[in-house]
Amino acid sequence: VEPHGPHLPLGTDTLIGEAAAERAGLRLWERGVAALLAPPVGYGVTDFAAGFAGAISIPAPALTAFLRAVAEAYLSAGLAHVCFINNHLEPEHDRAVRAAVSDLPPGRGSVACPLARRWARTLSAEFRSGACHAGRYETSLVLAAAPALVRRDIALALPDLEVSLSEGIKAGVKRFSDLGMDAAYTGAPRAASEDEGLALLDLLAAMIVTEIEEGLSRAAGPDSAPGQGSSA
Repeated sequence: VEPHGPHLPLGTDTLIGEAAAERAGLRLWERGVAALLAPPVGYGVTDFAAGFAGAISIPAPALTAFLRAVAEAYLSAGLAHVCFINNHLEPEHDRAVRAAVSDLPPGRGSVACPLARRWARTLSAEFRSGACHAGRYETSLVLAAAPALVRRDIALALPDLEVSLSEGIKAGVKRFSDLGMDAAYTGAPRAASEDEGLALLDLLAAMIVTEIEEGLSRAAGPDSAPGQGSSA
C-alpha cells in the first residue's frame, strides 16, 4: 500500500503483479506446469513514501516471517515451487522478500522482480533510468491492467520529473520527499499508453515464467526440465 502520484491507486504494485502473474500462469499451463495464482499480499516495506497519505509500511522482519510461513505452507500442501512476484522496488522490501525464500530447499522458492539486472535491461528506457515511480512505466502498466483506476486527466497534466530513484538510493536518500518528489511520482506519466503497458506486461510475464521454470529445474536436478506434473 503505497502512494503512486495523484493519478494511480495505492495498490499499483499489487495490480501490476497480479496482471503479470495471470499471463505467466497461462503460459506455464501451456508448457505443462500446473500454475496456481495465490491471493496477493498488499502490504510491505514502504518507508520511502513516509509522510504521504496512504503510505502503510510494515517492518521487514515481519514481512519476511509472514512470507516464509506462506511459502512453507504451500510447499507442505504439495506444490513443488513457490514464486513471490515483487513489483514494489524499495530495496529493503526486496531484501525482505528474498530472505523469505533463502532458507527453502534448493529450487523450491524464487523471487521474480525486475530489480534484477537481467530483467531490468529488458524493460523500458524510463524503467532503466530509475525515474519510474508512477511515471510512464507504471502508468502504462496500470492502463493495461486496470484502466478504470487511472485518473487520466490528472496524469496528462503532470509535468515530467526526471529524478532517478536508483541514483538517489545509491546516494543514500531514504525518502521520496528528499528527492523532490513532492507528489510521490517521478518520470513522465503523461507519456503513458495502454499499448506500452500490454507490451511491458508480456515482458514481466516472461520474467515470471523463467524464474519458475529455472527453479523447477534446480529442484528436479541438472538433467531434468519442468514439464507435465510440475506445480507452482
